[in-house]
Amino acid sequence: MIRIGIVGLGFMGYTHFTASAKLRGGKITAIASRDPKKRAGDWTGLKGNFGPPAGKVDLSKVTTHETVDELLADPDVDLVDICLPTGLHEEVALKAAAAGKHVFVEKPIAPTLAAADRMVKACEEAGVLLMVGHVLPFFPEFRYLCEATEKKKYGKLRAAHFARVICPPSWREGEDGFVELGGWGADLHIHDTHFISLLCGVPTKVFSRGLLREGLIEHVQSEYVWEDAHASNGAAPGGPPIGCVAGGIAAKGHDFRHGFEAHFEKATILFSAANMGGEFKEDRPLTVISQGGQVREPSLKGGEEWFSPFAAELQAAVKGVKEHKAPRCLSGALARDALKVVAAETKSVKAGGKLTAV
Repeated sequence: MIRIGIVGLGFMGYTHFTASAKLRGGKITAIASRDPKKRAGDWTGLKGNFGPPAGKVDLSKVTTHETVDELLADPDVDLVDICLPTGLHEEVALKAAAAGKHVFVEKPIAPTLAAADRMVKACEEAGVLLMVGHVLPFFPEFRYLCEATEKKKYGKLRAAHFARVICPPSWREGEDGFVELGGWGADLHIHDTHFISLLCGVPTKVFSRGLLREGLIEHVQSEYVWEDAHASNGAAPGGPPIGCVAGGIAAKGHDFRHGFEAHFEKATILFSAANMGGEFKEDRPLTVISQGGQVREPSLKGGEEWFSPFAAELQAAVKGVKEHKAPRCLSGALARDALKVVAAETKSVKAGGKLTAV
């Protein structure tokens, strides 16, 4: 049994705690919080931009700690699940590695590349796993696209375009936390740079145009280049044309939209979903269109609960600890590289769309 300790009991910590009920071979054995109310199981008031608000939880079988250091000294914790604000990821990850604990941390890995490098190095030297939760590959629609690409179910991927757009959120008293979160590049668009790197390998160059605020991405439109790719299927050298639009400048009420359009040799795969005016719906469920013109909506595997993708993600982390090998989709090194792509996009925007090395 892999024993998990959660550090950080905001909405994401609540999400992981709820999702853990579905784990096989793993369980939450400890939590850490400075808030005595939360340590007593009253999580009322926690809420996020998806799922229901939290209430009271049963902690009768969980050891509660007031500090991170206490949790790290707990012998009944094998894996530290870090759900703290991004700026605190490095400090806790380094302490966990020094304590010989495996690390699972919410995305993004860190606010800076230097911090991400230190986290990867520390965990490697300590012989513990560093896994980062970019949950997108565990959503059924994105998992379907991953598997179709990896297995060449419809032939080779020839081109694709992704989208992830929100309106400016108000996380606290009218502030959007933009700088603290690393801009919408590190906080939002990181899902795309990670997924595209998982799908096609880490790009070697990027050219981007967009809008910056305080030197950070507010909105970006990017195209990615793989220098080691060879022309095939009619694609130009540099790999298949893959693009993305992402940012946080949409009109109020356009709360969230994401999706993709992927063209293979033998089919096109589409998906689009949005939360607009407080109503979430799939305006285009996952759809496969064959070259012969057949249109179908494949049945997808995955739970129906709001936390199901996070349960699948935690299950993969548990499997990783058992096998002492991080799944590629949770790799700390890949998470660091996804942040490198965002940094290159930021440089490209500053340079007016210049082709920039990752």
